[in-house]
Amino acid sequence: MSQLQIILFTAVVTAISLSLHAYVASRLLAGADLSRRGRRIAWAVALGAGLTLPWVFRLMPFTGLWWADALQYLGWTIWGIFSILFALLLVVDVALLVVRGVASLGGRDLPEDPARRRFLRRALNYGVLGVTALLSGAGIIQARRRAAVKRVTITIDGLPAALRGLRIAQISDLHVGPTIRDADMRGVVEAVNELDADLIAVTGDLVDGGVDRLAPYVAPLADLRSRHGTFFVTGNHEYFSGALPWMQHCADVLGWRVLGNEHAVIDHAGARVVVAGVHDLSGHRFVDDHTSDPAKAIADAPAADLRVLLAHQPKSVLDAEGLGFDLQLSGHTHGGQYFPFTRLLRAALRFYTGLQRVGDTWLYINAGTTYWGPPMRLDSAQEITLVELA
Repeated sequence: MSQLQIILFTAVVTAISLSLHAYVASRLLAGADLSRRGRRIAWAVALGAGLTLPWVFRLMPFTGLWWADALQYLGWTIWGIFSILFALLLVVDVALLVVRGVASLGGRDLPEDPARRRFLRRALNYGVLGVTALLSGAGIIQARRRAAVKRVTITIDGLPAALRGLRIAQISDLHVGPTIRDADMRGVVEAVNELDADLIAVTGDLVDGGVDRLAPYVAPLADLRSRHGTFFVTGNHEYFSGALPWMQHCADVLGWRVLGNEHAVIDHAGARVVVAGVHDLSGHRFVDDHTSDPAKAIADAPAADLRVLLAHQPKSVLDAEGLGFDLQLSGHTHGGQYFPFTRLLRAALRFYTGLQRVGDTWLYINAGTTYWGPPMRLDSAQEITLVELA
């Protein structure tokens, strides 16, 4: 991004964040019994919190420095709590508007007793604050737990006997960076290696920061073990963090096979497997020759008993239609990551999480092995996927 683009992006994020915080502050203070000084302090706190998101984004280039990581952790936590509070207040306000509208259409007026209205507003506000605290606490606790193994059996028509029982361990959206470190990666490596998989797929968004500072944090991932090795494709966050250096690091230091519109051929018990991988769909915006191209990834591939596509974003399956892929493994969505956004995304996205059939291809979407941004997971648990073919 150019300096002008960074300035404009920061200005837009700041304006949106301050506006949302002003709405929440005005909504909560309307029913609060505070002195003039107390209201000024409350507004100062609210608007100060509104600056957390812009400061988090401006600190991203310094990820890996202890003070920047600490401030980002604090900022993302504040933003996560606020986002839940904002969503709940918005739901309450929309519900109140609906109640008033229904009452008005029915020719009935709601009671106008000022004391009663203040009491009800205050009670609603306290209720929303209480629910926000409970959801935030539960989300923070869940986010710090090691990802559970999710076992998925996929039946592929015509699969030869040699490939029945083939085990693919998938990890995705690790987001190593300001709040996710080498200790977290050691836990992931231990869990994956216990699965004794035939191959490992890392489907993008490995990092949030540059190689120079985050290399020690990802170092444990070099210990991933499987029969046929580890295969990696870029996610959109690699392009925010320097995709080319990270691709080189994953290949040379971590020992992974990096697939950028390429494929690899595996011999498994006499059966042939083609594993293809594409650049992230956003790649062309950052690197000229990184347009995601499933056709290029499979070009000149030999006939195979199984074709697997690794693509960070699930909607890559639409570009791969008709190319003969039996299975696509993706990530990206995080399953919404935490409530209430899990429910909103479930309603809005065609490709949300889990297993589904798209044409002749099975698509599996990993909900993320850690988290991004706010250190919260709720209503969408982090996962390490073990796909077993049948």
